[in-house]
Amino acid sequence: MRPIPIPAIDVRDGRVVRLAQGDYARETRYPGNPFALAMAHADAGARWLHLVDLDAARLGGYSLTSLLRAIAQDGRLRVQTGGGVRNEDAVEAMLSQGAARVVVGSLAVRQPDRVATWLQRHGAERIVLALDARRDAAGTWRLPVHGWTETGDATLQALLAYYVEAGARHVLCTDIERDGMLAGPSTGLYRQLTARWPGLALQASGGVRDAADVTAAGAAGCTAVILGRALLEGRLALRDVLGEAAPC
Repeated sequence: MRPIPIPAIDVRDGRVVRLAQGDYARETRYPGNPFALAMAHADAGARWLHLVDLDAARLGGYSLTSLLRAIAQDGRLRVQTGGGVRNEDAVEAMLSQGAARVVVGSLAVRQPDRVATWLQRHGAERIVLALDARRDAAGTWRLPVHGWTETGDATLQALLAYYVEAGARHVLCTDIERDGMLAGPSTGLYRQLTARWPGLALQASGGVRDAADVTAAGAAGCTAVILGRALLEGRLALRDVLGEAAPC
């Protein structure tokens, strides 16, 4: 079974953009508006969409409610969305406006006990933990926070162990050094994680270039793959990777 392909739409100032390695100063803008792009993905056969509010990731205050509602009302795409989730009110608001899953990033690193209670209250199917990692000089995978602008003390493996114990299921893991760089996914890291936690629904993010990379992520145990720059720039077509995808 192929991993399920999930197109990503990152929005900043109302535009579709991509950041290189999470750097807001290295932004590429793409033509078209986010809703039209989401509908194009639906027309191509996508079943899921990864929607990110980059302004909120940096400053807080989710600003894509109208867009989320419009996509949900169309009914063809299930949306996982995040950016600047600071409290449970934000989680509940996104879910009430049509999100299938809410993506929690920096707060999942900074306040794991708090986020673990959300998993219990809303269910593991409604929360995606975005654990975005960067390997340090000693080879340890660290977890920068606040739009990847601050380095946290937590390690990826330690925090993931905590969340698995707390009942987490969906984890989106981005290798920051590969994000937006078309360098291929971090299959070695994903293989380590899925070998240790085989029941985890791991979403690969960062570096995907082509259909072979999607297949490689699946071989590393990932159940889903986030498609960003390669899809936006026409290097990869959804029809090439849809196939018979595993459930997500």
